[in-house]
Parts: sequence; C-alpha cells; structure tokens
Amino acid sequence: MTAVLARVSLLFLLAFSAFPAFAFNPDEVLSDPALETRARNLTAQLRCMVCQNQSIDDSNAELARDLRLLVRDRLVKGDSDEAVINYVVSRYGEFVLLKPRFTARTLVLWGAPIGLLLIGVVAVFVFSRRRAALAEGEKLTSDEEARIRHLLER
Repeated sequence: MTAVLARVSLLFLLAFSAFPAFAFNPDEVLSDPALETRARNLTAQLRCMVCQNQSIDDSNAELARDLRLLVRDRLVKGDSDEAVINYVVSRYGEFVLLKPRFTARTLVLWGAPIGLLLIGVVAVFVFSRRRAALAEGEKLTSDEEARIRHLLER
C-alpha cells in the first residue's frame, strides 16, 4: 500500500513540477543583465493580445513571444523604455498596456459611471421635490359627488 501511495505522490510531483515555469524561453534572454532587467520590466507592463489578461512576460502565445523579442530588439538598438512602450502602443493601440495611461479618454471612461450616478441622484431628487410640490387636487363639489353616486348605483 505504501508503494502505491509513493508512486501516486511521485506522479503528482512530476505532473505539477513544471507548473511554475516561466513563459519566456532561454533563447530570448539578453546577455546584458541590465538590458534583460529592463526588458522584463517592460514585458510585465504589456498585455498579451491573445490571452488579454496576462502580460506578454507570462504568456506562451506566439504573438507574446514575438512582442518579447520586439521589446528586446528595440532595447538592444538603444531605445529608452518610454520609446519602446510608445512603439508598441503605436502598433497595437492603448489596449496593449496593462495599466492604461491617464488621458482625457481614460478620464471619461472612468468618470462616466460616477457622472451618470450623480445625474441619476439629482434627477431622483428633483422628481421627488416636484411631485411633493404638486397640489393634491381640488375637492369635488356636491353636484359632482351626487352625479358619481348616481352613476355607481346603476
């Protein structure tokens, strides 16, 4: 029984030992450690366009590999971090950034729900104040009450 348990444990150990493996390949690593550190920082900021919720540093997709190589190539050519980010954004759009830049567009995007909520609160307040201000209506005259009683008795 203990031999079976040991074999099952070994099977699980082998199956999950590759689980925390990194997505980048050893052939992508730059020889200069400073450039490699910059490349890793940049690739952690860029979204994989295939996976969409992973950085290209964590993704195994071919497009992510191509983007990792592109980032490293631009760094080797002497581009600054900002220039590399701008280059990738110019090709793939702002969606490629995991943390979008603060611009007028993002302000509208993030501010719209708050603005709509405030407009709704003001509208409810104004509507309730107007409704309370309306008169309850006039009382019926005695002739009108008699006519209604006559119609109901039919």
